[in-house]
Amino acid sequence: MATMTARTPVARNRTNGRSARLLRALIAAGVVGVLGAWWFSTPSSLTFTPASAATSLGELSGMVGAFLVCAQVLLIARVPWFEHAVGMDRLVSWHRTLGSTVLFLIVTHVLLMTLGVQLLMSSTPWAAMVSVLTSYSDMLTALIGTILFLVVGISSARIPRGKISYEAWYWLHVTAYGAIFLTFFHELSAGVHFVNNPLNRAVWIVLYFATASAVLTWRFLLPAAAAWKHRMVVHHVVNEGNGINSIWLEGSHLDQLGARAGQFMMIRFVTVGHMLTAHPFSLSRLPSNGLMRITVGALGDHTSRMPHLKPGTVVFAEGPFGHFTPEASHRHKVLLVAGGAGIGPIRTLAESLISEGRDVVMVYRSTSHDRLALEQELRALHPLVLHTVVGSRAELGHDPLGPHALHRLVKDILEREVYICGPEGMGVTVENSLARLGTPQRMIHREILSMG
Repeated sequence: MATMTARTPVARNRTNGRSARLLRALIAAGVVGVLGAWWFSTPSSLTFTPASAATSLGELSGMVGAFLVCAQVLLIARVPWFEHAVGMDRLVSWHRTLGSTVLFLIVTHVLLMTLGVQLLMSSTPWAAMVSVLTSYSDMLTALIGTILFLVVGISSARIPRGKISYEAWYWLHVTAYGAIFLTFFHELSAGVHFVNNPLNRAVWIVLYFATASAVLTWRFLLPAAAAWKHRMVVHHVVNEGNGINSIWLEGSHLDQLGARAGQFMMIRFVTVGHMLTAHPFSLSRLPSNGLMRITVGALGDHTSRMPHLKPGTVVFAEGPFGHFTPEASHRHKVLLVAGGAGIGPIRTLAESLISEGRDVVMVYRSTSHDRLALEQELRALHPLVLHTVVGSRAELGHDPLGPHALHRLVKDILEREVYICGPEGMGVTVENSLARLGTPQRMIHREILSMG
């Protein structure tokens, strides 16, 4: 039976790998298509000069940047095929990477277009910029959109991102939709590759319309329909100790969500202090008898207000998302490593893996006994082998998640596939320890839930 369980995840992993490569290939093909549209719509009679070269390259950077903006939005539009192919955590990572590229291309576009006019007019950069703004259609709205793009991009850089709250960052990012809308019109009215080329113009309109439709469908219409179907509300809140709370959610047809162990949902509580943003929370109890549960650590203003949620508070939930599931593994022996609020998804994984007949060992790391949330539930999951590692490194005199310490706790650690969920520092430490012990990277699973 264990062998039967082990085969399906391998096939799924290979399928997911192929799907991820296909998605990357589609984005690359789109970029190649934009290059082709630019090349074939460039007038053959164009005389090469420094001014024309700068202008033409500026148009190219603008077109590629505009295409990648659409790709960037589609990656996090909750399109089911994308999420199933790659996983939400990787989609968010790709979205961030594309964001840096888009920002570079937008700045390059502005600078090269200004340089081209400056060289043509033999004027100053400021005079050239004023000329661009006054000589072409829809440039004022494009300028506003470009400024919004820059603000969004800068706010996502490491240092600024650490200075602002998730809520402020989230609403800054919402303005990116406005930036896309504001810059779209100048592409059609001022872009030489669209004004005189009906085919390019039609393809560009379809690209933007499809992107907007995907966002409207999967970010708004379907979640609204799901909210009406499930009518989810807060049932009650349980204080698990020292800043960790479990929120029980009640609703209709929750079993139809299709949630699997280890997955998370984007959850918005419709009450003061919560309704403006949705946050990713892993399930610590899968839907059963109209109830399910998330377990949350107090890591900021939003999560610190969780104990004050009232029964009956309306909940909007998107998902479930994520590949941090039993299907991701293909070994009979599994090691689970948890810390902090990471105990939520690890608890559901433990229950699910045990029900499949797997050999499961868990290492539960905490700095104090009162932060061992759900410990009694875990001890009731027979035949789970649970190791609780409590105390700071200073108190213990060593790193309890270092390679030697882990090997002492789990003698057969090299025979096990490993799932890790907890604070970033803990996750990095465990991954480094496993690497030093010789665990292959493909046997390590860690999903980062941050959408920021």
